[in-house]
Amino acid sequence: MSEQTLKPATAAKKLGVHLPATPPEFQERALTRSEFQQLQDAPPEWLAELRRTGPHPRPIVAARLGVSISGLARGGITEPLTTEQIRELLEQMPEWLVTERATQAAVRAENARVKQQRAKG
Repeated sequence: MSEQTLKPATAAKKLGVHLPATPPEFQERALTRSEFQQLQDAPPEWLAELRRTGPHPRPIVAARLGVSISGLARGGITEPLTTEQIRELLEQMPEWLVTERATQAAVRAENARVKQQRAKG
């Protein structure tokens, strides 16, 4: 029986990197589970550099900015951003980002409250 494989897009998503920014050899073939595990356990320089500087996929950008993916879209951010671009946004704190961070904080607080209620009852 052959080992399961991951498509390049799935592997990139699980590694938290933007697929078009990966090397062609990563994009062009499926990875076995053991190859994927090796990338996680001992990231090659290209993977470490992508994780450090980007461009980062939207879920990573949203997490680093403290907003939802929908919040990114409402703020007009539809493309991957580099670490530097994310840092600049956090320094400038445009109005949309302040609003979306407050919204995200309120959602988190409500989720925590509901979870606590369920734990009690």
